[in-house]
Amino acid sequence: MTEIFTLIADVGAPIAGALVMGFFIFLVLKQILEGIIDQIGTLTVFCESLENRARTMSNEMIKIDMLVSSALELRPDIERVARAENFIEDGKLDVRRD
Repeated sequence: MTEIFTLIADVGAPIAGALVMGFFIFLVLKQILEGIIDQIGTLTVFCESLENRARTMSNEMIKIDMLVSSALELRPDIERVARAENFIEDGKLDVRRD
């Protein structure tokens, strides 16, 4: 407790008060930023999940297109099938062309 009074005596009350307020502002900002970082992590996982769904849907649409082309005896668009991305989920490459 005497250290606080020594600090106030050395630098003055306004400067010591500013230091204390700065410390509390630092703590509040640190707590807010930790919450934001957690939310960013959650949103990143959510976006990766949506990206995987979009890739899956693209592959499913190509599969449906191939089935309809086959059923109607039409020539499928081979270039579009060749451009289709391989689906990656959980770090594994899905090269099945269902």
